[in-house]
Amino acid sequence: MGAAGASFLTSGRPRAGGRAGGAASEILLPIPNLVGSMSVEEALSRRRSVREYLRSPIALSELSQILWAAYGVSEVRWGLRTAPSAGAIYPLKVYAAVGEGGVVGEGGWLEAGVYRYLPRRHSIVLLRRGDVRRGLYEAALRQDWVLNAPVSLVVAAVYEKTARVYGERGRIRYVHMDLGHLGQNVYLQATALGLGTVAVGAFDDDGVREVLGIPEGETPLYIMPVGRAADLHRISREELAEYYSRNRSAPLAP
Repeated sequence: MGAAGASFLTSGRPRAGGRAGGAASEILLPIPNLVGSMSVEEALSRRRSVREYLRSPIALSELSQILWAAYGVSEVRWGLRTAPSAGAIYPLKVYAAVGEGGVVGEGGWLEAGVYRYLPRRHSIVLLRRGDVRRGLYEAALRQDWVLNAPVSLVVAAVYEKTARVYGERGRIRYVHMDLGHLGQNVYLQATALGLGTVAVGAFDDDGVREVLGIPEGETPLYIMPVGRAADLHRISREELAEYYSRNRSAPLAP
């Protein structure tokens, strides 16, 4: 895996540190897969909010795939994304808070820290060194899954980008539609990889911004912990047919 500047994959467990100094250091992510082993239909049927994760890391290739599914490029003429956006404005920013020993690649462990995702380059840039999960957990009203997941995605919005084009309707409606599209992409891709996630909206905005070092002008909207699920929900077609049959036999509601 190539990287601009220093590589943050190390052979041992990375040590926590302070804010990354000097020029931004970039890690080029593996090119995402466009064909997987689970169909859309199966991913939809097995998708559930997961709040308990195995104590094991996720692979760098899995983090790459999750980030691409969230907001990556899927059309190369205009740079359109995997998630639709009103007017193709793309007002959202995606960050990854990586815990110590949370992500492993072929060359070792990804350094714990806060990374910003660059969709057009399919890369991540280290913004802050150190495992910030404890601080993120405190800012998220002590929800255990934020502390225990090896990685948490944090999605922030630059409302002004959409509001400049669509006014107040863009600010209060379109940006949040964009967020919903992104969130469902993460849910489905995580499920297809055998991972779990949950959309967390209860947190202190200023606390999250401070922990991650999110710039002024960006409003955090979602925290999405990602980790390996012990077991994914499963339903058979027969179970679904029986459920529908039972409900179809009841009188129609007025």
